[in-house]
Amino acid sequence: MLTSVHEEQKRRMAAFPKVDLHVHLDGSVRPEMLLALARERKLALPADTPEALLAYMTVPDDCESLRDYLKTFDFVLPFMQDGEALERIACDLVRQAAEERCLYMEVRFAPQLHTAGGMTPDAAIAHVLSGLRQGEAEFGVASRAIAICMRHHDADVNRPVVEAAARFRDRGVVAVDLAGDEASFPASRFRGLFGLAAGLGLPVTIHAGEAAGPDNVREAVERLGARRIGHGVRLTQDRSVLELVKARRIPLEMCPVSNLQTKAVELWRDYPLPDFLREGLAVTVNTDNRTVSGTTLTREYLTLMERCGLAEHDIAGLVRGALDAAFAGEDVKTPLRRKMNEAFVELGL
Repeated sequence: MLTSVHEEQKRRMAAFPKVDLHVHLDGSVRPEMLLALARERKLALPADTPEALLAYMTVPDDCESLRDYLKTFDFVLPFMQDGEALERIACDLVRQAAEERCLYMEVRFAPQLHTAGGMTPDAAIAHVLSGLRQGEAEFGVASRAIAICMRHHDADVNRPVVEAAARFRDRGVVAVDLAGDEASFPASRFRGLFGLAAGLGLPVTIHAGEAAGPDNVREAVERLGARRIGHGVRLTQDRSVLELVKARRIPLEMCPVSNLQTKAVELWRDYPLPDFLREGLAVTVNTDNRTVSGTTLTREYLTLMERCGLAEHDIAGLVRGALDAAFAGEDVKTPLRRKMNEAFVELGL
């Protein structure tokens, strides 16, 4: 509970400039948007109000693992199989980010999960980018995309995603990712796929150290070419891997609320983010899935202050580090740094 946090602190965190490097498109669909899409496409839903629909779109209270958490995504995917839907959902996600003063966002999604209606991976990427551009123009949040390869898909399905991402490399796609059931599909299975990504000049971020051990982090860094790590919570289990990540300055894309929901960590007192900061690791804080996890960046920051003892200057450092870790070029980041610094000055930081 955040009730012990002073109302003024909530107001200040809401006013903080923000950066979200790890947010999934299909995990951030608002129930109002889903209702509208269903009505227009004459698709059935089990509820007809946003409040009732949320029960099907958010992680259950009895979630026991990442595998359980991922099942929630199956509910929204049937409504994300045409270009207009992808554009509207992407644009609306930018609006959500703008409402809490986010300056920059990297939205990740798996194009191959949106091909049931006949779209190709290229078409899915084009529509998401179109929605992000519309959102950026309307709401002012610089937004880029990350294309995801899925762990449970074989090379015949994932390879076209990497190839499509390369074709959009200079049009809004900034990286490729590997996501899904980490415990069942270790990173070592994907060396060839990410060798292809390296050959095509694509930056790489890998979900690792979330539902399986630090060996997946080592594999992601040393063999898959990861320049960032999604989550990385289990680095605490192997000092040598932690030192590897630290030495190479590999930023961690941590998502505190979802990390507790997926049982990457059981209790807040064991959440390693403060220890990682003391160790000098590059750490960023992100939402992961706004709807599935019922979160915002404001909630993430307030939770870290309440549960982990972080202060305002710690949060400000995390935000600045997130912009530094972004895959966008300096032509994007330099003006955003100016905006960020102006916002922190206004806040007395």
